[in-house]
Amino acid sequence: MGDCSFSHIWRLLLATLDLKEYARRGAEARVSELTQELAAIYRAFPGLRRGGASTAAASGTVRNRKPMTAAQKKEVSRRMKKYWAERRKANSK
Repeated sequence: MGDCSFSHIWRLLLATLDLKEYARRGAEARVSELTQELAAIYRAFPGLRRGGASTAAASGTVRNRKPMTAAQKKEVSRRMKKYWAERRKANSK
């Protein structure tokens, strides 16, 4: 097996285990930092939590908008087509 002795291999194995332990400790520390950072963000912006209230719901305002009729949708479509046609025409000049 060449000049690799058992003790040399054992030292390399221990060094690898030490590195993994250091990496694990570093990862744990970073997770702790991120957890603290998230807590601060959630305190500043409570609406960001999953399932939390949106900004409109949190402020108490609710928009009651009536659904558009087919005729209203068609009119909006016509206006938007005209608008975009004019934009394309202006950009092509």
